[in-house]
Formats: sequence, structure tokens, C-alpha cells
Amino acid sequence: MPQRYKILIVDDEAATTTLLKEELEAHYDVDLAFDGAEGINAIQKTLYDVVLLDMRMPRVGGTEVLKFIREQSPSCQVIILSQFADLKMAVESAKLGAYEVLAKPFDIDQIEQTIQRALERKKLSIDNKLLKSELTRKSGEFEIIGQCKTLQQVVDSAQRVAQSDSIILIQGPSGSGKELIAHLIHDASLRNDRPFVPVNCSSIPDALLESELFGHEKGAFTNAYTAKPGLVEVANGGTLFLDEVGDISPVVQPKLLRFLETGDFRRVGGTNELRADVRVVSATNKNLQEEARAGRFREDLLYRLNVITIRVPPLKDHREDIPLLVEHFLKKNARSKQPKHLTERALHVLMMYDWPGNVRELEHVIEGAIILSQGDVIDIADLHLNDRDVEPQPESLTLEATEKIHIQKVLKMFNGNRKRSAEALNISEKGLYLKIKEYGIVVD
Repeated sequence: MPQRYKILIVDDEAATTTLLKEELEAHYDVDLAFDGAEGINAIQKTLYDVVLLDMRMPRVGGTEVLKFIREQSPSCQVIILSQFADLKMAVESAKLGAYEVLAKPFDIDQIEQTIQRALERKKLSIDNKLLKSELTRKSGEFEIIGQCKTLQQVVDSAQRVAQSDSIILIQGPSGSGKELIAHLIHDASLRNDRPFVPVNCSSIPDALLESELFGHEKGAFTNAYTAKPGLVEVANGGTLFLDEVGDISPVVQPKLLRFLETGDFRRVGGTNELRADVRVVSATNKNLQEEARAGRFREDLLYRLNVITIRVPPLKDHREDIPLLVEHFLKKNARSKQPKHLTERALHVLMMYDWPGNVRELEHVIEGAIILSQGDVIDIADLHLNDRDVEPQPESLTLEATEKIHIQKVLKMFNGNRKRSAEALNISEKGLYLKIKEYGIVVD
């Protein structure tokens, strides 16, 4: 079932508070605190989405609770409930970060509508944080382009496992589209209305990764002037995507393992245990089994990460999708309303290239060709590839010689697999066998 939002009601009026909890429990997970001190203790242990807060309570008042929330859990939305609500209180509460002030006695429909608006504000706040932190990453669409059987099997596997909450490891070479598969899993899951939070583990220095993941308390280290929630808290209820998880340092690995096993964590410099409910999807271009044997990656963490493993193939293993990808990138990177197009021989070169950088490299090649080519046509001269991996194209060949070369390359493309080669050439297996015999082609 979809992840339920967590609400805390902090109010010393026991009868009213209990009644309100009964009304809200149909849609939310609701906890109660009957004074400010009890409320602060609850907030230290649980990540709440919304707090309904009375301002006048014994021991610790609502103002102190509100200040604590703003410092310790800034994404939490606070709705003030008070018999003494007036313009002055509304202004003061807004300055302290409260979302809205509602007067008692309250109407339950009004409270539910206000909670929904507060949750939308929280979601928008998280989206803005993610946008700011992800300016260096690709954003926008997450469409998977490809129709070949190899890629479709990966997509089908991702969609099947999406409905579970199991931890998933996505393996594949750099640039092959592992993050696209992670997005697909999130979008097809029951958590798709909650955040998808990517963390590039290879781009964050070891000393900062723990703080980035789990947050830190005020004064935890130099320049930690305020408490900061980690990305685990931002992802609460949603999906945490650990990209290039094989690059996590041995210092952080045991802390990640503990979080994966229990859901509990501590901010850097903190003593309070917090719990986050996230679905973890990780990705790597490394062989983690070899990394574990070499002592660079914990074996127990490996077993925890690869409950389910999905392998994304390199582009050279699904070359049939190159024409579709080229068309997609031509449209995506077009500098005018009418996209450019490739000559047949330029497309042929792209089909023969081994693509060590995979789909990401193909996009960069097409983007560069669009800029460098003159007119609306992209030819071989406009393609900047690794010359060692592209055979020179002769100016003229007989039809038979051209056909022989093409068949040889297609056979090489599919590692001598005659069935797949025949399908790519659009001829029967028998027809391919006769061509191989006619031209004296040696199949490895």
C-alpha cells in the first residue's frame, strides 16, 4: 500500500487531541504528545511530515517546540491550533516558520484541507532542494528508448520488482542508463508520489558523504553553524538512489549497512536515533564481488545491497536500438524546429562503433555533430569518434564486396550469432548461411 504520511499532534487537551487523532487515522499515521517536552522528544526520534501544535501548554510552550522543529527538522510543516489565534500570533508564528494558524474550536474538514496544502508545500520544498543540488546532473525526461529484446527484458524485470520494497542493485557500465532504470522502478512503485533522491557517491568526498547522507547537528564540525537534515531524511517515504555505490569508502560502509538493516541512523555529531522509511536502489559499474574479495567492499554490505540484481547491457549488446536513440537525440538537441538527419553511411559508422561510453557517449557524439555540421545533413566527417574503433570507409566498392563487408560486420556485432545476425539483416538463417558460403566468410 502507498506510504502514509506521519503526523504528530502536540496539545495538552487530551479529549480534543484524542478525538482529532481518531478522525485523521483513516488517512495518516498519527502520534500524540500532551505537552511541549513530550513533543520535542517525539520529534527527536521520528521524522514527521506535519505537526499540529498548540501554543499554550505546561512545561514547554508551543513557541519553543516550533523553534526546535525549524532547527532540527526544517522540512516538517507546522500548523498552529490555538484558542487565542489572532493576527499577532499569525505573524509571529509565520516568522518562526509555521505554515498556518487555525483557531479553536476547529472544523475537521478545514484541518484536513490545511494538512493537504501543507504536504504539497513540503513536497515543493523538497523538489526545490533536489533541484538546487542536482544542477550538475541531467534532469527532465526519463524515457527509456529501445525496442530490442535485450533491453526490454531489463525493463520488464524493473517493472516486476518495482511493487516490492526490496533493495535493488543495478549493475552496468558507465553511461548505459542505470539511473533511468532506477527512475522507472520508483515511478512504477507505490512510493511514486514521494521523493526520488539521487546521491552520486563517487562525486562527494569521503569526509562529506556521511554528512550528506545522514545530516549533521549544529557544531558537529567547523562551519556547521546550523543543523542540516541528510538526504536520507529528504527521501523519507520515497526512494534513495545510491549511484556508484561501489565508490563508498570503508569508513561509511558500516554506517550504511546499519541503516539498511534497521532504518535507524544518527546525524553526524548527534546522539539521538532517527528512523527513515526509504526504499534503497543502488547502482555500480564495478564488480562488487571482486571488490569484496580484494577487501575494498564489505561482503555483508554487498549481500544486503544485491537482494535483487538488475543488469543493464552495454550499448554494443543492443545496437539495434541505435537508430531509435539517434533519432531521439537529434530531436532532443535540435537547435531549430526541424531536426537534422544522418546520411546512411554516417548511421552505418555509428552502428559499427563499439561505444565504450555507451548511450551517454552516443548522445554527446550526436550533440557535437549537430553543432559542427553545416546544413541539415550530418555525415561521417561530422562524427567525432575514436578513430581506432572505426574502420575507414572506402570511397567505392562493388555491390558484392560491400555486401560481404556488411555481413562480416553484422556477424561480428552479434559475436557470430547467426539467428540474431539474420534478423538484423532481414534475411532468413538459410539465406545468411548461403551468403557466408558464397563469400567464404569465416565465422568465429
